[in-house]
Amino acid sequence: MSSSSAASGRDDRDGTAGGRPPMREALVAAAFRLFLERGYEQTTVDDIVALAGVGRRSFFRYFPSKEDVVFPDHERCLADMTAFLAASGEEHEPLARVCDAARLVMRLYTENPAFSVQRYRLTKQVPGLRAYELSVVWRYERAFADYLRGRFAGRPDGTLRADVIAAAVVAAHNNALRSWLRSDGEGDASAAVDRALGYVQSAFGEPAPAPPAETPEDVVVVVSRRGAPLWRVVQEIESTLARD
Repeated sequence: MSSSSAASGRDDRDGTAGGRPPMREALVAAAFRLFLERGYEQTTVDDIVALAGVGRRSFFRYFPSKEDVVFPDHERCLADMTAFLAASGEEHEPLARVCDAARLVMRLYTENPAFSVQRYRLTKQVPGLRAYELSVVWRYERAFADYLRGRFAGRPDGTLRADVIAAAVVAAHNNALRSWLRSDGEGDASAAVDRALGYVQSAFGEPAPAPPAETPEDVVVVVSRRGAPLWRVVQEIESTLARD
């Protein structure tokens, strides 16, 4: 009996009965164990479900393809981030709001540093996964740009500004993220992304409105001879103010 047919008769329920982890997590864990042991290309979906102890239909219930199991949480993160932007109000400064949305993505990676580092190493080795990752990044960038286009609507440079800022936020976020991943998940990832996004905000942030200019006070200068009586000085001041 093949490994796939043997697994197909096992329990496909999503749960933690008997101390088992949720099926989705079990599939991801099994996949990465095999990717590390055999290599990504040498691992099949049948191998993954056999190790996880479930059937093929369970795999495809959660993951449309083998590539998707490498990025198991990005759909949820993209949905959360899109909802976060959609909940923005006029009181939220657009660039700051997009930077906060990018921080949601960073938190996805820092929730499980060991897994994130493993995935980073794997995507570097497999061109197909690198292309898949780029498509995921593009979807984040498009979500940023769509939000910013709405906020900048009516400006002559609205579309250009939205697209440039969206690309800059993604580039800054990814620079900080990859530096953290290259360090094997050591260090303060939040501080690194804050520095990177701060650079974008300093470059593209709207300047603060200048305070209203104060109206200069009128100054009257009166020249009078030394020893002139006070009434004469007052008279000269009154005469000057009357002329103004």
